[in-house]
Amino acid sequence: MEYTNPIIPGFHPDPSICRVGEDYFLVTSTFEYFPGVPIFHSRDLVHWHKVGHVLTRPSQLPADPWRPSGGIFAPTLRYHAGTFYMITTNTSTGGNFYVHTQDPYGEWSDPIWVKQGGIDPSLFFDDDGRVYLTSTAEVPSPLPDEIDPAAPFFGIQQSEIDIATGKLLTEPRIVWHGTGGRWPEGPHLYKIGGRYYLMIAEGGTEQGHMETIARGDSPWGPWESCPHNPILSHRSFHSPLQALGHADLCQAHDGSWWLLCLGIRTLGYPPTAHLGRETLLAPVVWDDGGWPHVGEEGRLRAKMDGPAFATAAGDPAPVCDDFDAPTLGVEWIFLGTPTSTFWSLKDRPGALRLQGSAATLDDGPPVAFVARRQTHFTCEAAARLDFDPQADGEEAGLTVWMNPHHHYDLFVTRRDGIRHVAVRRRIGSLVAEVTHVPIPPGPITLTIAAEPARYTFAVTGAAGDSQTLAAAEPRYLAPEVAGGFTGICFALYTTGGGRAAPAPAYFDWFDYRTT
Repeated sequence: MEYTNPIIPGFHPDPSICRVGEDYFLVTSTFEYFPGVPIFHSRDLVHWHKVGHVLTRPSQLPADPWRPSGGIFAPTLRYHAGTFYMITTNTSTGGNFYVHTQDPYGEWSDPIWVKQGGIDPSLFFDDDGRVYLTSTAEVPSPLPDEIDPAAPFFGIQQSEIDIATGKLLTEPRIVWHGTGGRWPEGPHLYKIGGRYYLMIAEGGTEQGHMETIARGDSPWGPWESCPHNPILSHRSFHSPLQALGHADLCQAHDGSWWLLCLGIRTLGYPPTAHLGRETLLAPVVWDDGGWPHVGEEGRLRAKMDGPAFATAAGDPAPVCDDFDAPTLGVEWIFLGTPTSTFWSLKDRPGALRLQGSAATLDDGPPVAFVARRQTHFTCEAAARLDFDPQADGEEAGLTVWMNPHHHYDLFVTRRDGIRHVAVRRRIGSLVAEVTHVPIPPGPITLTIAAEPARYTFAVTGAAGDSQTLAAAEPRYLAPEVAGGFTGICFALYTTGGGRAAPAPAYFDWFDYRTT
């Protein structure tokens, strides 16, 4: 069966996978968002269903100090002796830690912190019971001081740990520097055919991204580099898929091998990718010399032949959230750890109530904000909003969100005592309210129609009258402009405009649909 890359679209980078029998589980990075680390389930490696999150409690995910593209980097998921382990880095506070569970659909343990630094930690359980922790490490610069003595350089470090306590049993030491690409990172250690393989990403997570691999007779090396490294890269290659790397290997239950990696889909020139880094799938074949060959000579196509056991896609999940469940669905995420009083599904049955503080979108937390990822270039996000601002400057609405300095907002507010609906563009230090029109009392529908090169903002009044208000370009919110490691989200929000807590805003429904 043919499948289409990406298999998990939208902001879902740094995939890591493990198999338990004929069940497959996958996690990705979440950075500054809460809950952290979504976990997906699949039976065929192609169709994935988000079943929850690993980090669902503030004790697992402290977010102070909060910053855009901080938080959770590059998780690794492993299964050993009946237990699932997820190890990751909290770059905002604490460093590297892991959690564990026997039920990936349920609660995970509180963090077990490890003293090995760096980012992108990975666990490897050897046949003899030893457990190895591999991560990045800063190493001395190989460049002359006059080039940039302050620039960090990285290698891959490793130690043996006690998995019950997280205690280091050996001091971390550098085991490989990679093949010469910058930012060697994302290491994973495997034992395949009696040999140890160390696979890493190099080149940075931008257009020069690539995946390389080496092997040795010991978990410590020495390492023999694959003769056809990089085993995966689209650098300087004409393809709609770019920045491929940060991968994980998996042997399927039928014996076939597969690789999951991140990648981006770029638009325009210079190219930008506002949906962020997504999850892709590639077949792997091992040659007689014991080396892996990924995809088609180290490259992927948007459409490829899937596993022999892949099945046709089922019915799509409902796109409309009527907010009539007791909890928010797994698609919804917050900026940092949410303040519990800022939102409720109980105040008005069948509606989401947001009522935050004076904090604005430009401030980030503790603004009242709940979001879902944009996962299609062409789609529509709409929400039914009942909001009666009581003071000038209060606002509630929909935002197309990248970070506090790059977002487009469609919102209801009050100007000189009169209720208005307005559109604002925030691009770095440039802020402009591009339109605002008076609107009568009563619930209204806010709609953002997304196309590959345009967002269009519209409002439908209580009487059913619709009006297109403004448009804006996605490229100015893309990471290539806005910076960071995330992708676009559509978010519901409310703010007091920097003055005081606003009146409550009630969202009767939110609709995300592809067109």
